Amino acid sequence: MAAVVKAWMPGAKRVPCAGPAGAHLQGGAPRAVWLTTESDPAALTARAVAQRLAGDGRLGHLVWNPRTGETVQLLPATAPAAGELTAGAPDRACEGRVCIVVTVIGWSYAPFTDSPMCDLAPILRWLDSWGVARRWPAGAPAAAPAHPRTRGCDERLWARGGHFGHSQVPGAQSPSPGAVSPHRLLEPPEPPGRARSLTAPPPQPQALPAIEHSANGERHYAGAARG
Repeated sequence: MAAVVKAWMPGAKRVPCAGPAGAHLQGGAPRAVWLTTESDPAALTARAVAQRLAGDGRLGHLVWNPRTGETVQLLPATAPAAGELTAGAPDRACEGRVCIVVTVIGWSYAPFTDSPMCDLAPILRWLDSWGVARRWPAGAPAAAPAHPRTRGCDERLWARGGHFGHSQVPGAQSPSPGAVSPHRLLEPPEPPGRARSLTAPPPQPQALPAIEHSANGERHYAGAARG
């Protein structure tokens, strides 16, 4: 039976917002774009950030706090975060069968992949379900500069789809998410399983060595050295 692809990420909280009228996805390789809020994940909840974004008319799909694992969704995967990635035409947020914008609560100068990333796996599984390949065509994003400048990857790399930092979107003017590690982000370690002692069979009692008796009545364990 074919897997059911869900427009809303299972387990994520919701703060729905309305996208611009008439905006639609134009087709092409599916991709995800990661960016940072330039704020403290220890001080803000994902819900608070999502509500602020919605109130300011900003768009995005997921808001994720990597410190707590809280994830909030604003837009379904089938709706573009129009105008969120680039200021002018072409609107890169409308390119691809999906172009899912993941807003991470953190700073571009302190890559969030250098710290624990709670509940990352459900996000990756959801992106997988939409065909976003676990690859980073443009290579690791650069460290955040002192002043943002127009950057972006080659159009051919962008066309391949997969995962990108906001700074790598063609025509973008953003330093985020900074020098995150694609390897740590896309290949997180498996969560630890139960301790082996919970499933391993109980230890078997060890048989005591046989006791030998010498002619003078002394006792020795079989195989033990005799002085």
